[in-house]
This record gives sequence, structure tokens and C-alpha cells, in this order.
Amino acid sequence: MSDEYHITSLVVHASASELANLQTQICALQGAELHATSPEGKLIVTLEASRQQPILDNVEIINSLPGVLSSSLIYHQVDNLEQQSEITP
Repeated sequence: MSDEYHITSLVVHASASELANLQTQICALQGAELHATSPEGKLIVTLEASRQQPILDNVEIINSLPGVLSSSLIYHQVDNLEQQSEITP
């Protein structure tokens, strides 16, 4: 078990005609959450996992989905769970 917890956020730019399909596919990814979409084809996505590799895998999957034009990593945070449990009762 990892003592880390990773959170990453992305802005995904996609073809507007593929938005509904992309929303379904992204939400089906383990650890993925869709926070917002725009009619122009922009999606705000967060990815969470206990290790970095599943996040990298999900970014690769998102980039390969039909209709995705690009994705931009906006934020990445790594929390040490052991340290967090000492701070938070």
C-alpha cells in the first residue's frame, strides 16, 4: 500500500460533437471525476490515485479517446497520508 495520494487536474479540449460520449468515457475511468463542461468542448477533469502511474495511464487514455483534441495538466499534488493523519485527528 502506498503512503501517497495523488490528485491531478486537467483541462481537456474536445470536439463539441463528441462531448456526450467523452463525458461517459471519462467518468467510467477509475479515479476520474468530471467537474464542468462547456458547449465549446472544454472539460475540467480531476484524477485521483494512490500512485502516480494510474494517473499517467488515465491521462494517456483520455488523450487517445476519439474527439479529444488536447489535454493540459493544470495541477498535480502529492500528499503523504502518514503525515496527514498526524496533522488531522
